[in-house]
Amino acid sequence: MISMCRVVFLSIIMQSFMLAQPILFVEGNIGVGKSTFLKVIQKYLDVVTIAEPCDEWQDVSGYNLLDAFYKDGTRWACTFQLYAFMTRVKKQQKYASLGGKVQIMERSWFSDRYCFAQNGLKIGLMTQMEWFLYLDIWDWYAKQAPMPVGFVYLRTDPKVCYDRMQERARSEESIVPLDYLQMLHDRHEEWLVDKKYQEDYFGQIPVLVLDGACNFRDDEEVQKNFVKQILDFLYIHANIDFTT
Repeated sequence: MISMCRVVFLSIIMQSFMLAQPILFVEGNIGVGKSTFLKVIQKYLDVVTIAEPCDEWQDVSGYNLLDAFYKDGTRWACTFQLYAFMTRVKKQQKYASLGGKVQIMERSWFSDRYCFAQNGLKIGLMTQMEWFLYLDIWDWYAKQAPMPVGFVYLRTDPKVCYDRMQERARSEESIVPLDYLQMLHDRHEEWLVDKKYQEDYFGQIPVLVLDGACNFRDDEEVQKNFVKQILDFLYIHANIDFTT
């Protein structure tokens, strides 16, 4: 079974090796405003922004996998995490063909594993067998994929995320409780702030932590400050200079 799953990813993986442009991943809890953040970045910088493939999760040949996961996580968690991982890879690969611009991507296959799948295992939505199958597929791809230049973590109190999630009113998220956002916050903190997985092969990838509770949607001073921090981060850690 595991070997067959590897074959499914083969064509995606081989094309991903040709990736030329740097990748910066934007991470954060549900409802923090990552999509809005990408729009802000696009306003100031000439980069390729890649939104999370939620539309693909909501329409799998007419089936809403995202909704199924939220309504019956024990049944669908492993299926959803594998599909989320695959659709991220496919979308990143598609935009890689556009050329040498920096890619800024909403979430990553790293947060898939270290936040969402890890949380699914922790709270009993995934069995040990499903977890090991997921890890085998994930490790095979991630250890061969180009490494990102860094992560931008929009760090925000779960209650702020919950309020923003309620405001945007995505139908599938109507049953998501605050407790679940708190658990996901804890997973993000373990990974990006506490460096719990520092010993892993990607443990030295730098992280820029931004205050996601700020009004970066409307406040231009906040926007410009965030952009400046990102420019400095890219210059220091990847020698990328947007002024040249």
